[in-house]
Amino acid sequence: MAVFSGFHRIASGLVVEYDGEPNGLALHPDGRLFVADYRNGLLSVNVSTGTIETVLARRNAERFKGLNDLTFARNGDLYFTDQGQTGLHDPTGRVYRLGSDGRLDMIIGNGPSPNGLVLSTDETVLFVAMTRDNSVWRVPLMPDGSTVKVGRFCSFYGVGGPDGLAIDEAGNVFVAHVSLGSVFVVNEHGETTHRFRSAAGRATTNIAFGGDSRRSAFVTESATGSILQFNWATSGALLAGNQPGRGVVA
Repeated sequence: MAVFSGFHRIASGLVVEYDGEPNGLALHPDGRLFVADYRNGLLSVNVSTGTIETVLARRNAERFKGLNDLTFARNGDLYFTDQGQTGLHDPTGRVYRLGSDGRLDMIIGNGPSPNGLVLSTDETVLFVAMTRDNSVWRVPLMPDGSTVKVGRFCSFYGVGGPDGLAIDEAGNVFVAHVSLGSVFVVNEHGETTHRFRSAAGRATTNIAFGGDSRRSAFVTESATGSILQFNWATSGALLAGNQPGRGVVA
């Protein structure tokens, strides 16, 4: 496994401020910015006006435990995690799919702290960071919308666990680990091949690709409030709502 320390700090600025607890961000194919908010549920932001709307605050009559992260499929389906305070002591975290037709399906209901998530490049597999299990789960997505044979894709160690995820065009999964101050690169077989160490604190929480060739990885480090950057040889996979050269991190 190659180990690097090639992070660089970059500046950041305020886009919008509101009364909530935002976690993950993702761009909808129509240009709206969707927010997984721990307190308020699923929100959307008009990036031109700053207007915020509630997309989904409850599942039926039940409030969410606390949303964490989200990602769009190319057809407009939205996958998001409902983490709350779940863990190995209470493995009831959930992963949902909100279809482009408005249908809400729970595809995992027994997750020990589901956190970041990313689709495979062909969108047949959903990878989910299970923070308190210190692992990433592999969730096959069947043509009828169901899932079978969910398994542990890779495992880690430490007092925290995997948080944000990203994927490149070659199918490598990038795992931001919230207590090891690192981003791990895991190949399609679940083997760790590279490790990028933080130049700031140890709480590396999220990762996304950007830049003209999408070969710049941007990483949030929450202990110091920093955004870090390192370069990668392969372009990050183009997300459903992102035009070339654009990237979003939470």
